[in-house]
Amino acid sequence: MLSIILHPIVVPTISVILYFILVPNGFNANQRMIVLGLIFISTYAIPLTILFLLKRLKLINSFKANTIKERKLPIVLMIFLFYLLGNTIKEIHDLKDISLLFYATTLGLLSIYILFYFQLKTSIHLLSLGITTGFFFAINNVYSANFMVVIISGLLLSGTLASARLNLKAHTPTEVYLGFVLGFICPITVYLFL
Repeated sequence: MLSIILHPIVVPTISVILYFILVPNGFNANQRMIVLGLIFISTYAIPLTILFLLKRLKLINSFKANTIKERKLPIVLMIFLFYLLGNTIKEIHDLKDISLLFYATTLGLLSIYILFYFQLKTSIHLLSLGITTGFFFAINNVYSANFMVVIISGLLLSGTLASARLNLKAHTPTEVYLGFVLGFICPITVYLFL
């Protein structure tokens, strides 16, 4: 159940909702809904549509894309989608922080794709939670607000989700740990170089 609630296509929207709640900004409720709508469509509706299309074309056997071979094409498509979303968000005044989240996701997915060549099916679930946790860790230095509650919650949720993924035998311990560590490092790396 936790794997469904914290699915990688849901976490970006949750992250941006948390951002809007916790970070002071000049956006009114209407503007926030427009940004959230763009993010939800880009990170939930489009990926889900792509998965349905790939399954219909028999390029994947299930929506879980269990094998490395089945994951390659969806990951490549998501790399481009998240990069474009990062560029689009960056152009909106005062949303550079949120573009960091999507550039970090692009870097994380690119890293996962590279790891396919080492026969590692890194956990995208843990990558997404690691990115959210690392994102709030990175912007913690920018704002006077303290995001330690979000960071600690992210760590605890990640541990719980990692246990769930291991119990489902969806990943090995290495793939789970690697997913979180990569996810946590990506926003910090992008923050330092952006």
